[in-house]
Amino acid sequence: MANVRSFVNNPYQENTYILYDASGECVIIDPGMYTSNEQNTVVRFIKDNSLTPVLLLNTHCHIDHVLGNKFVFDQYSLKPQFNIGESDTLAAVIAYAPAMGFRYDASPVPDTFLPEEGFVTFGNTELQLIFAPGHSPAHLCFYDKDANILIGGDVLFRNSIGRTDLPGGNHNLLIKNIKEKLLLLPDDCTVYPGHGPETTIGYEKQHNPYL
Repeated sequence: MANVRSFVNNPYQENTYILYDASGECVIIDPGMYTSNEQNTVVRFIKDNSLTPVLLLNTHCHIDHVLGNKFVFDQYSLKPQFNIGESDTLAAVIAYAPAMGFRYDASPVPDTFLPEEGFVTFGNTELQLIFAPGHSPAHLCFYDKDANILIGGDVLFRNSIGRTDLPGGNHNLLIKNIKEKLLLLPDDCTVYPGHGPETTIGYEKQHNPYL
């Protein structure tokens, strides 16, 4: 069962997550670290808690979620893992980052791609893959059943949903995936989104105006 620590990074105020358990192993999800201070904060947390990073996961590959991929690779020799359907999204960052005023150190490409269904494991923890495109072409969420937590990326937010006006976005598909996949999780499942505060499945069922 995983513990969660979040870090708010880069001008998009993106949530970077570290999941860790009693084994001392951890995974880094959506590293958005941009400044040296943001990088140092994450490294310090890992060091102070004697953690060993063993996986780098991306829910999807928009710029704000991959700015730290190269740093994590340089620091811990971890290449990212995501669904192959996000490959073009990642490749596009190189071209548009300068136009948006970002210094972007190109992310390594995966040696291993994640399937649409299945599990990834680290330490004593198992994360179920939930394929939920709509915000991006091949977005994945990561569900820890034992801890009853979902690392949701930019699919479901507190009182909102992911934007669908970017390349590969599809509003109807996003709503369909939220209703048919995420809302089937327990009402007390805590959702840790890519931006903003955490929420629960039950709260969003009752209050999310998009649903």
